[in-house]
Amino acid sequence: MENASKALIIAGAILLSILIISLGIFIFNQASEVTKSSNLSEVEVLNFNEKFTSFEGNNVRGSEVNSLLNRIVQNNVANQEDKSKQVKLTQTGDGWQSGTTSASQAPTNMPKKAQTGKTYDVSYTIDPHTGLVDLITIKSN
Repeated sequence: MENASKALIIAGAILLSILIISLGIFIFNQASEVTKSSNLSEVEVLNFNEKFTSFEGNNVRGSEVNSLLNRIVQNNVANQEDKSKQVKLTQTGDGWQSGTTSASQAPTNMPKKAQTGKTYDVSYTIDPHTGLVDLITIKSN
């Protein structure tokens, strides 16, 4: 009887250790999936976003908006394969076609450049999954 109880204690300890090891492997796999999905480091995300966020604000001059439009075009052409790095664009007012240019249709030619004598409101939206600038909205004043 004493040998049977010792065997049950040993079997329980083995099962408990297998359970702990399995839980550790599961947590490790979950953590590695998170790091795989965010391919960019924080510095790379900040550098990417800085190209666009520096233009944010009210009363942005038309020449600055044109520079922003050129950066969006260059970015989307350079990142045609990586849709997560493409920036969507919404332009309203000032004779622009209203609506959003989707990332799958990377804007290579803007419908109309900004007028240099006018001012514009520029805002952006960050994608919560990647942390990258996802949408830039330009409204004429």
